[in-house]
Amino acid sequence: VDMIEADALILHLNPLQEAVQAGGDTNFAGLAKKIEEVCKKLEIPVIAKEVGWGISERTAKLLADCGVDAIDVAGAGGTSWSQVEMHRAPDEFTRELAATFVDWGINTADSILNVKKAAPEMTVLASGGLKNGLDIAKSIALGATLGGMTSPFLKAAMVSTEKVVETIESVKRQIEVVMFSAGIDDLKELSGKTNSHS
Repeated sequence: VDMIEADALILHLNPLQEAVQAGGDTNFAGLAKKIEEVCKKLEIPVIAKEVGWGISERTAKLLADCGVDAIDVAGAGGTSWSQVEMHRAPDEFTRELAATFVDWGINTADSILNVKKAAPEMTVLASGGLKNGLDIAKSIALGATLGGMTSPFLKAAMVSTEKVVETIESVKRQIEVVMFSAGIDDLKELSGKTNSHS
């Protein structure tokens, strides 16, 4: 399959969003088999990405068995798509349905641990509620390969390009301070250091 020279394919998993959305597509039957077929046919990495509610141990095992190369846990605590649906709902019934799930999900830290327990060799990408370099460092210490965040950069972008660059530098420095404080020279050494320092 020629995919416009793509480096990877990211499959977004959003059943809750679809379930609370007016006219949402809730046909997820046979999805694991379809993911497995995609993984077998593509020569590029396939990444499964949650969209804000985290990954359970059971889901991590299922995705690993399907052959995905990485899982972006996108844990609860960041953007809540059920709340986005609440704000765009066409009627009160749908608004109340979406509002019910304001606290739904598994946080990012627990999601990382779930994936590492179910599939220890799986590449884990951490996102969902990360706010700074310390959150990224904690995610890496728990077993993630990298951390992603949006909110700090969007807020900075509302100010200026210079503010975005400043935010990037600030996050970088925060990670460096974590490494210095933990006595680590290389970011890769941070992985597995969760019990060494508080």
